Amino acid sequence: MTTITFYKSEGFYYGFEEIGHTGYGESGDDVLCAALSSMTMLLINAIEVSYASSVDYVIDEKTTDIKVIAKSALPKYESDEKKQYAVSGLIQAYYFQLMDLLEDNYEYLDVKEVEQEI
Repeated sequence: MTTITFYKSEGFYYGFEEIGHTGYGESGDDVLCAALSSMTMLLINAIEVSYASSVDYVIDEKTTDIKVIAKSALPKYESDEKKQYAVSGLIQAYYFQLMDLLEDNYEYLDVKEVEQEI
């Protein structure tokens, strides 16, 4: 099972952590894991390139666990309110997408959110 924990501060989504293998298929042939990886990299690239914001991420090469933190999603780190809302909204959109996936894949995914300061 993959557990994805989203981080929020004062209602703004600013990051997430993905831990574990979904178990939907064999390693290297798991379409659900591939979907998570693709959406995660899309999100990272969109923040860095489309929104010209920094995003910190760490990928464990052995386990493929990943942690993504985008401080620019928070008002105290980003003075441009439009950019801040765009970055936070993108992470929130990923949360909602995973909630949709969870409906049919609850035995492979666990999605939660926590209020946590950086």
